[in-house]
Amino acid sequence: MPMSFTASVPALFSSAVLILATLALYQAFAWLQKRSGQIWLNPMLLSIFVIIPCLLAADMPFEQFYRATEPLSMLLEPAVVALGFPLYQQLGQIARQWKVIFSLLILGALLVITISFCMTMLMLNYPQIAVSLSLKSITTPIGLALTRELAGDASVTAFAIILAGLFGALLGPPWLKALNVRTAKAQGLAIGAASHALGTATISKVSYEHGAYGSLALIISAIVTALISPALIGYLQLFFSPPP
Repeated sequence: MPMSFTASVPALFSSAVLILATLALYQAFAWLQKRSGQIWLNPMLLSIFVIIPCLLAADMPFEQFYRATEPLSMLLEPAVVALGFPLYQQLGQIARQWKVIFSLLILGALLVITISFCMTMLMLNYPQIAVSLSLKSITTPIGLALTRELAGDASVTAFAIILAGLFGALLGPPWLKALNVRTAKAQGLAIGAASHALGTATISKVSYEHGAYGSLALIISAIVTALISPALIGYLQLFFSPPP
């Protein structure tokens, strides 16, 4: 038996065990949330609360855990594509309102980037973190790619994206209702634009219309952010740079 194959067997076994354990943990918390009906019992959030202490106790670096469970991360892209099905179902209705929808989403992306960057600079005066936090409301692959391009901190961006998704999933719907934002269109657009795939997946459980508008906001916000963030963040960095 070749040595290379022999050496890879423990790694493959370890990867399989970690993947199965992660899936079992998530499904257990998903069952608990469904059983209890409590939205705050988010399976992703609870899984994070369990996995992090386990990694610390096992002295396993996150990079090692990520490599071992990378097949799960690869499923993120087709999962995002699957969110486009509700969008297809509501396409006719969305087409009649596309000018207003696109205008609102473009304005929202501009405000999110500008406010996040400026507040971080005013409070911390740390450009690298400001870049990372300004990219928190888009999907992880695009956010990390933009972070590397704009010299941000990928770990901060990833953490901020997770928090934005979790807060949108947990607090978004009740917060919008408290603000008297009750239509499926408005709620879907707001959650999709602010909380990307995780928020959209959560609000899709309310109705197909919620999911359609959330998916639309997720897609358009990601495209707009990818197009405008390099120039906009570059301008903001010049604004906050010290005079010569």
